[in-house]
Formats: sequence, C-alpha cells, structure tokens
Amino acid sequence: MNKKVFLVVVLINVLCITLGIILIPKNNNQIEQKETNELNIENSNIVINNVEEKDSSMATIQIKVNNRVLDVELEKNSSAEAFLEKVKNNDVIVNAHDYGNFEKVGNLGFNLPTNDTSITTEPGDLILYQGNQITLYYDTNTWNFTKLGKVKGVTQEELKSILGNGDVTLVFTLK
Repeated sequence: MNKKVFLVVVLINVLCITLGIILIPKNNNQIEQKETNELNIENSNIVINNVEEKDSSMATIQIKVNNRVLDVELEKNSSAEAFLEKVKNNDVIVNAHDYGNFEKVGNLGFNLPTNDTSITTEPGDLILYQGNQITLYYDTNTWNFTKLGKVKGVTQEELKSILGNGDVTLVFTLK
C-alpha cells in the first residue's frame, strides 16, 4: 500500500506541475495587462490635472478704478473661484474706503467661502476678509486672510496714485 500512496502522490505532483506551467503564462499576461491599464489611467489623471491647473492659474479679472484698468491674476482656491463666478454673472461693484493707510476695503454685499491663512500682504494683493469684504492692498499687513489674487504690472507707487486718497469705487469685471 505504501507503493500505491507513493505513486498517487507522484502522479498528483506531476499533474500540478504540468497545470502550473500551462496556467502561469496566462496569469502573468493578465497581471501585466492590469498593470498597464492602471498606468494608463494614472497618466490620464496627470494630464487632466495639468490642464485644470493651467486653466485656473490663467484666470484673470479686471478692476476698473478712477479711469484705470488693473489686471488681476486670481489664486487657485475655492474663494477665488467663487468670486470669479460672481464676476461672470455681473460686474461686482464695491465702494471702498481707505483703512490704515495700507488698503482700500469695502463690503461685497454677499459671502464667499474663506481659505484663511496667516499671510503678510504685498502691494497689489486682493484679499477676502471675513468672507464678505474685499480689500485691495497698496502696502503690507499681516493677518489671517484669504488671498483672492494679485494686481499685475503696477508698482506700489503707481497703485497708490491710481487709488488716490479717500473713497473709491472698484468695479470687478471679466477681462
């Protein structure tokens, strides 16, 4: 009986090895195909993400103030996106007053989502404050704010001159 058990065990091993040789290449091809598909999907996501980043980094609006037009490059955050949607629907007009000799600030008349972080502003920064006030800085200040964008192509002195003293009307519009 020992010989019969030995022969059965040998026969089973030979059968397993034979089946293993036949099935292994097929499984390897399936694994390679699966890895290729996953890689293609990942590469597609990378391309899509790059396109989205380019689109949002190029978003610009304009501020019309005292017979001048200022170009503003918007930030990549939900606050700037929500503000852009408001401007797309209609010009946003804000009556702004001088505050602290470093900014012009005014009430938006609506709320936007905030993404506050501790920042030090620079001249030309467009800031959302408390979700419903917009501020155009012509000097520096440090606080928890949401940056909406940055005025491009003007110096601090030019910006101070354009904004002038006292109250101003800021008209935010599409470029």
